[in-house]
Amino acid sequence: MRRDVFQAIADPNRRAILGLLAGQRLTLNAVADNFRISRPAVSRHIKILKECGLVVVIPQGRERYCEARFDRLNEVNDWIEKYRLLWEQRFDRLDDILLELQKKEK
Repeated sequence: MRRDVFQAIADPNRRAILGLLAGQRLTLNAVADNFRISRPAVSRHIKILKECGLVVVIPQGRERYCEARFDRLNEVNDWIEKYRLLWEQRFDRLDDILLELQKKEK
């Protein structure tokens, strides 16, 4: 199954994992210690994040460290930006209409 970054951030646990990894590199066990779900469930979430390119797992000795890669989130930002511009234009038009109505009332 081909996954994309939108699927990765759709789940609150995966967003929480990304938030946890935003400031630090952690082992798989250290990530799992922060959640009330099972370790295999955390591993599945990390696997999805890896498939989407948002996390890399770096073997170091006997440990495996997880590290976030946020450059893939640019896809989300680009998508959101289109709608932000659209809504800004709509709010600007609404402001103009409201100002016009206020002038008519005076």
